[in-house]
Amino acid sequence: MSKSTESERVIIFDTTLRDGEQSPGASMNLEEKLRIAHVLEDMGVDVIEAGFPIASDGDFEAVREIAKVVTESTVCGLARATKMDIERCAEAVKPAPRKRIHTFISTSPLHMKHKLQMEPEAVHEAIIDSVSMARNHTDDVEWSCEDGSRTEHDFLCRCVESAIEAGATTVNIPDTVGYAVPDEFAALIRMLFDRVPNIDKTVISVHCHNDLGLAVANSLVAVANGARQVECTINGLGERAGNASLEEVVMALRTRQDHMPYATGVTTEHIIKASRLVSTVTGFVVQPNKAIVGANAFAHEAGIHQDGVLKHAGTYEIMTPESVGLSQSKLVIGKHSGRHAFREKLKELGYELGDNAVQDVFRRFKQLADMKKDVFDDDIVALVDDEVVRANDRIQLVSLEIRCGTKHRPPKAEMELTVDGEVKSCKGTGDGPVDAAFNCVKKLFPHGARLQLYQVHAVTQGTDAQAEVTVRLEENGRSTNGQGADTDTMVASVKAYVNALNKLLVKREKSVPPALSA
Repeated sequence: MSKSTESERVIIFDTTLRDGEQSPGASMNLEEKLRIAHVLEDMGVDVIEAGFPIASDGDFEAVREIAKVVTESTVCGLARATKMDIERCAEAVKPAPRKRIHTFISTSPLHMKHKLQMEPEAVHEAIIDSVSMARNHTDDVEWSCEDGSRTEHDFLCRCVESAIEAGATTVNIPDTVGYAVPDEFAALIRMLFDRVPNIDKTVISVHCHNDLGLAVANSLVAVANGARQVECTINGLGERAGNASLEEVVMALRTRQDHMPYATGVTTEHIIKASRLVSTVTGFVVQPNKAIVGANAFAHEAGIHQDGVLKHAGTYEIMTPESVGLSQSKLVIGKHSGRHAFREKLKELGYELGDNAVQDVFRRFKQLADMKKDVFDDDIVALVDDEVVRANDRIQLVSLEIRCGTKHRPPKAEMELTVDGEVKSCKGTGDGPVDAAFNCVKKLFPHGARLQLYQVHAVTQGTDAQAEVTVRLEENGRSTNGQGADTDTMVASVKAYVNALNKLLVKREKSVPPALSA
């Protein structure tokens, strides 16, 4: 990345742990949030929005624990424009060496009338009061005008000016519902720089949603017109259609320096690791044709493309696989490989595991290598994610046996699970092998969750490929996604179901308020 002056530096504000977690089914437990926070810090993310402390005791604890361990990135918490929210947020981020309070209130006529049921003057006073209150706790305060892209310009300018005067060091202009188009959003940012007299005393940020598929485009035109912070998430995770994708924003700035001469502090070689971790933790599979991190992002099947890439990679690749953390090697190591080589491969793939975790994953790798002809990088990634991310789940699969086919009607399942350390077993039947297995889980751990999604795809190519299964469960309006991987599709299915159930148990403990987005 080329050297840049401070005016050309774009601050990357990651909200995967806050806005990303508001995606239906994407709840994370404390350990998972800490893992993601460490990866974001290692990447060089400037600001990590760790959560919404007032939302629940679990959110407060997560923000507080992240604030204790993250030392390089700024740790940020979200707060509405109320005394209770701001004080709770201040307490949560207090341990962080670098801390930020992010307070917000709606400013569009639609939101003020129907959501807040407040007059503009009352909203304006709340902005001044909330920012001033937050400044009593930290020098780093961000203020957001929710639904800013649909706010009347005169009122928006007045609110931004007052927020800066009250002490906001960052002012965020969100396209909360993904309504803006690039030329309109660019004009909005230019208008603020032209009309707000004290705008030079703050950093202008943007937080764009992807409802029309324009979040990244809107973020980039905002940068071109003076914004110097972009709020985004790994894999574009977020409510509804998601947020601006961190990897797309960062790689666009890195790749098109000729058109956008701006720098970020992100070490892009960590992008794939972060993407895979977030996908595994949330159960949200990355679509194969997803820019930068999709399985096909650097794949070439057409003969003309293959010929061109073999002659010169630049013919069809505008960035290198290595620049985002992909290894060019496809076939990695086999059943004769030792622990040392395996540990080195884990490091190459971006995993730093303890001795016990390495032992567990190596054992499973050996089992996989005995079953598969070829072992690929993606196979090892699936093993690590399946073994490590779920190590502390309350419910875990011990054994599974399925009898099905034309001679076994109805299909039968025999299963052992550990539930809070106690081994339980049962036999069950169902309309099919998956149904029989899931019925066993329900017997061993009774619950009322409904199956909303069951999806299978192969981790790698070939009939011996590991199956990766995604399951979505819903209970009382709460939904969670779970993932599981195994060469046996039935085993992967139960792992995914159990993973989703474990996440649902975490979500039961949370008291989630109505979705609030900056």
